[in-house]
Amino acid sequence: MFKKLVPLQYDLHKDKKIKNIKGFGFAKEFHVASIMTHEFVRAAAIYPIVFIEDKKNDQFKPVVLLGLKSGENLFVDEDGKWSASYIPAIVRRYPFALAKAKDEQYLICVDEENDILNEEDGVALFNEDGKPSDAVENVKKYLGELHQMELFTTEFCKTMAQNNLFAPMNMRVRQNNKNQSISGSYVINEERLNSLSKEKFFDFQQKRYLPAIYAHLTSLAQIERLLSLSGEKSDETPQDSVERILG
Repeated sequence: MFKKLVPLQYDLHKDKKIKNIKGFGFAKEFHVASIMTHEFVRAAAIYPIVFIEDKKNDQFKPVVLLGLKSGENLFVDEDGKWSASYIPAIVRRYPFALAKAKDEQYLICVDEENDILNEEDGVALFNEDGKPSDAVENVKKYLGELHQMELFTTEFCKTMAQNNLFAPMNMRVRQNNKNQSISGSYVINEERLNSLSKEKFFDFQQKRYLPAIYAHLTSLAQIERLLSLSGEKSDETPQDSVERILG
């Protein structure tokens, strides 16, 4: 999602302004978006929620599927309008993000390669005295709240992995008389979940993991929605189908 994420600094960005985002054209090529467990219930009614493996950090993380192929966001139209009632937080916070520095502190970063950041139009990032503007302070507060949700989500994924609940999911999509295989994602295996001990299941309940788990499982039915949206955009109405294969 981010092309050139750099720490927000007065020396580099004193003349920069941030436009009021009126559309989501910047996200038209995002076919996946990271999501947090706190978002699962609302997102599950619209998007498939799956997990991908972050091998660099040796962990899993949840994402919503926005399209069936790379570079395709089926929820952003030609005018940049997002055609769904819920927009993932990572999209709403763009072009800002938090990044961990070497001293374990977190820095506010901004994606420099976007049309939202400019020197002519919008709200200034810094005041004349060099201090962050109110806009940046609001971003800082919002990112701080999201960071706490991210920590919870990381623990959730770690617990699922430790209990061997993740299983690879391969999708075989047939569209316009062509077959397409989509791999690389994982889901929580419901059979393994139901085989957990009563003690472990109670532990999940106490940690408030169960709503996220069941929202994720329910969301997988939204893969059919992606197939339908993809067919609408291609202006063709052949017999399409999608098959999920669990490993």
